[in-house]
Amino acid sequence: MFRYILKRILWLIPILIGVTFVVFTIMYLSPGDPARSILGENATPEALEALREQMGLNRPFIIQFFSYVYNVFFKFDFGRSYISNRVVLTEIISRLPNTIKLATISVVVAASIGIPLGVLSATKPYSKVDNATMMFSLLGVSMPTFWQALLLIILFSANLRWLPATGFDSWQQMILPVTALSTSSMGTIARITRSSMLDVLDQDYIRTAQAKGVKDARVVNYHALRNALIPIVTVVGLQFGALLGGAVLTETIFSINGLGTLMVNAIRQRDSMMVQGGVLFIAFLFTLVNLGVDVLYAYIDPRIRAQYK
Repeated sequence: MFRYILKRILWLIPILIGVTFVVFTIMYLSPGDPARSILGENATPEALEALREQMGLNRPFIIQFFSYVYNVFFKFDFGRSYISNRVVLTEIISRLPNTIKLATISVVVAASIGIPLGVLSATKPYSKVDNATMMFSLLGVSMPTFWQALLLIILFSANLRWLPATGFDSWQQMILPVTALSTSSMGTIARITRSSMLDVLDQDYIRTAQAKGVKDARVVNYHALRNALIPIVTVVGLQFGALLGGAVLTETIFSINGLGTLMVNAIRQRDSMMVQGGVLFIAFLFTLVNLGVDVLYAYIDPRIRAQYK
């Protein structure tokens, strides 16, 4: 098992380099001039050229890319912001806790509601409960996060004045952004749970347990749900990664001081150093989540654990 984990960790390096290349290329080809963003519209051509030379922006693309990769992966230096001149790593670390907290709370809420709904739906297939649950799930999956966030602000903040529309410091401020971000994942988790549970409930060992007089609650919660967890854990892990990316829009709409807001502002100002650092951190967290999900498989299913002994 240790060798498997080590192998997966080593695979993170080419994945992150690939992500870096894609983002670096997009920022390089994007219109705009970082030197003019720093010096302003009234800067002289001589001053702009001197700053470009100082920042290395006049060097060929491939040299700029490998220089950035070397600084990041060997020196752990993400550079400085073109706009604020602050250290990129320091800025990201200061904003990262709010983003992780938002994504973590959202995925916990989504799983806490989505899994029971999926189990309930699977135990009563094609009933009114099943239809209502799947309709709720479909509605949650279909609504874009940003649109739902705006509706929640209009209803609960502007009209009813029950909840604040900005911030993320108190539990009242967390309700709207967590609701907006978790609803889509909730629907996805519920649908995957239902599908996985239906497959397991149709197995012979489930019918055997029922024939022996085992209580329905134990059959569902112990025998069925435990064996249906692999696809459920997979989708929860993927949803957590998706929520880290989805937090960009949610943080912007609710004015949350997180990594998403930092990246949106950096994109507007064409602060490529900050954008590249933020995307790289989100990609790193996403790959760590996937690694954690793979390791969790071994503890859920003894057959998988036996393969790595």
